[in-house]
Amino acid sequence: MTPVRVTPRGAERWVRGHPWIYRSEVNETDAPAGLVAVQDARGRFIGQALHSPASEIRLRLLERTDRVVDPAWWRERLAAAVARRSGIDATAFRLVHGEGDGLPSLVVDRYDRWLVVQMLSAGLETMREAIVAALDEVCRPEGILLRNDVAVRRREGLDEAVALARGAVPRAIEVREGAVRYLAAPWDGQKTGAFLDQRPNRLLAGALAAPGGRALDCFAYHGSFALHLAGRAAHVIALDASPDALARGAANAALNGLTNIEWREGDAFESLRAFARARARFDTIVLDPPAFAKNRGAVEAALRGYREINLRAMRALAPAGMLITASCSFHVRLPEFLAMLTDASADSGRRVHLRRILGQGEDHPEVLTIPETSYLKGAVLQAE
Repeated sequence: MTPVRVTPRGAERWVRGHPWIYRSEVNETDAPAGLVAVQDARGRFIGQALHSPASEIRLRLLERTDRVVDPAWWRERLAAAVARRSGIDATAFRLVHGEGDGLPSLVVDRYDRWLVVQMLSAGLETMREAIVAALDEVCRPEGILLRNDVAVRRREGLDEAVALARGAVPRAIEVREGAVRYLAAPWDGQKTGAFLDQRPNRLLAGALAAPGGRALDCFAYHGSFALHLAGRAAHVIALDASPDALARGAANAALNGLTNIEWREGDAFESLRAFARARARFDTIVLDPPAFAKNRGAVEAALRGYREINLRAMRALAPAGMLITASCSFHVRLPEFLAMLTDASADSGRRVHLRRILGQGEDHPEVLTIPETSYLKGAVLQAE
C-alpha cells in the first residue's frame, strides 16, 4: 500500500473517534484511489484508509491495524453488520449504514431476497468486486443491484449509474413491515427503492392512531405512514404533491386490502391552511417532510418552514390528538428542532405535551463521535 502522511490535526480526528481526514489535513501525495497506509506527522502507522484523490474528504478510516483487507475481512465485517440486524420485524431494512457500521461510504439495503448497494467514494469503488462477492457469500441474495446514481459520486470523480451486479432484481419488490406490505422500487424509487429509516416510527404511528378516529398523513409519498395509520383509524387522508407517488400509495393500499385511505393531491402548506379555515380536526397527524435544509446556510429558512407546518398541525389536532413530526435535514440538529416545536406550541394556542423523542431505526446506527451518522429526528406530541 502507498503510505500517506497526515497532519497532527488529521491524526487527532481518528484518535477522537471520527473516521474522516480532509484534504487540508493530508500532505501532498500522488497516491491513486484505493486503500492506503496512513502515517501521522512523525511517520508512525495509524491505520488503513480509503483514499479519494478528488474528494474534500480525502481519507476514510477502514482498519486501525495492519491486518490485510482481503475477502475474509469483508466477509467478517459484513456478517457482523447482518448479525446486528437480527430480530427486525420487516423484510426491508438497511444492512450496512456506512460509517455507522464502520464501513465508510458503503450503503447496503435488503429488500426481501434482494440487495441494493451504493458505493459513495472513489476509494471504496476500487473494492467493488470484493464487496459484491462478500455480500453474495454472506447473504445469498437472488440478486444485487448497484444504485450508484447519486450526486455525491460526482464529487468523487465517479460516474452515476444503475447496474446489475449479480443475479436478477425485479422492478418492484413486495416487502413487509410489521403487518403492512408495500412495494419497493429498487431500480428507480427514492433512495434505494424506499424510505427505510422511518420504519420503527411508522410502526409506532400505527400503534398510536386513535381507534375509529381521523388521521392525516402529510408528505405521504407512497403512503408508508398512512398504511399503518389505516389499521386503526376509521379514515385517513394521505396528502402529497405528486400524483405518481399517490398512485403507488393507492396500489400499496390495495395490496393490504385497505379502503379507508383517501389519496389527495395537494401542497401540504396550503392544505393545512385550508383545514384550518374549515376547522377540520384530526386525532392523529403525521408530518414527514423532505429535507428542508440541504446545507447549513438553509437552516434558518428551513426552521421557518418546519415551524409553519407544525404550528398548523397543532391547531388541527382534536382534543388529546397526537402529532408525529420529523425532520430528515442533517443540518437541523435535535436541539434546534425541539426549540422550533416549542415556539410553534407557544403560538398555537394549545397546551402541547412532549410524549417521546424519535430517531432513526436500529438498522441506521448512530455513532456519538460521528455526527454525520445521525440525521433523522422527530417527536411525538399530544395536545390537550
